[in-house]
Amino acid sequence: MADATAQLSNYRQSPRKVGLVVDSIRGKKVSDVLAMLEHMPKRAGAPLAKLIRSAVASARSKGLMQEELVISKIEVGRGIVFKRSSPRARGSSSLIRKKSSHIKLELSRRAAKKQIPAA
Repeated sequence: MADATAQLSNYRQSPRKVGLVVDSIRGKKVSDVLAMLEHMPKRAGAPLAKLIRSAVASARSKGLMQEELVISKIEVGRGIVFKRSSPRARGSSSLIRKKSSHIKLELSRRAAKKQIPAA
């Protein structure tokens, strides 16, 4: 069950490139992810950090603390595709597809670690 959600629609970068960043942050603690995205050399890092901060603000309004939140589910889908053309040889043209992404994020509370009784 998600404690907080956020989504980013029509982010102007291809889903394949955004997916590389998303795969590296899935399942991690929010505080670790924000530090990681700050130093990541990918363009999708800053918008994803902003999206996570938005979801954290939503969780705070429900009375949750940032330290107990984990990225439980994050998925990247295809957004709209702008179609442009580029002139080519002999009067022809080729199609340029400018892709965009939809990103959906869910945060949930971290599961408590099970204590193994000492034998």
